[in-house]
Amino acid sequence: MSILDQLNVRLAKPEDATIIESFSAAMALETESRHLDRNRLHDGTMALLHSPDRGFFMVAELEQADNRRLLGQLMITYEWSDWRNGVFWWIQSVYVDPAWRRQSVFRRMHQTVMATAKTNPNVCGVRLYVEGNNNAAQAVYRKVGLTPSSYAIFETDFVLARQNGLM
Repeated sequence: MSILDQLNVRLAKPEDATIIESFSAAMALETESRHLDRNRLHDGTMALLHSPDRGFFMVAELEQADNRRLLGQLMITYEWSDWRNGVFWWIQSVYVDPAWRRQSVFRRMHQTVMATAKTNPNVCGVRLYVEGNNNAAQAVYRKVGLTPSSYAIFETDFVLARQNGLM
């Protein structure tokens, strides 16, 4: 039996918060060498779990006998497009437990996101951003059919600015 036969991709629940937070912290450290403030991360995770108007988390859960284990996560947030009169779903905070990478866990999560998005007439597309130097993740995203956008992302990060005494 394939791992995919035992993998359930579902909406996250508040009970998943501790694992989601640990995955998010690990992802930030692994991809950007950033140590996240765990209290802020907890509050942000709970805010999303309790506010579906902001977005939602999806988790990949392995079900074996009486044991359930989360293997991966991703977060969806929304961007309104006046040009399309619809919403883009942004895939963010993607993380798969290192022991389960290269076993199609992300592929299954992505398939679920795409299938769900396609059934919602208000969703006009799905977008994802990735750290510029994260070549491994970019290769995975290309394999599932995502293509680089013509847009570059610019930002002002107030949290970092405050931490660095710039605000």
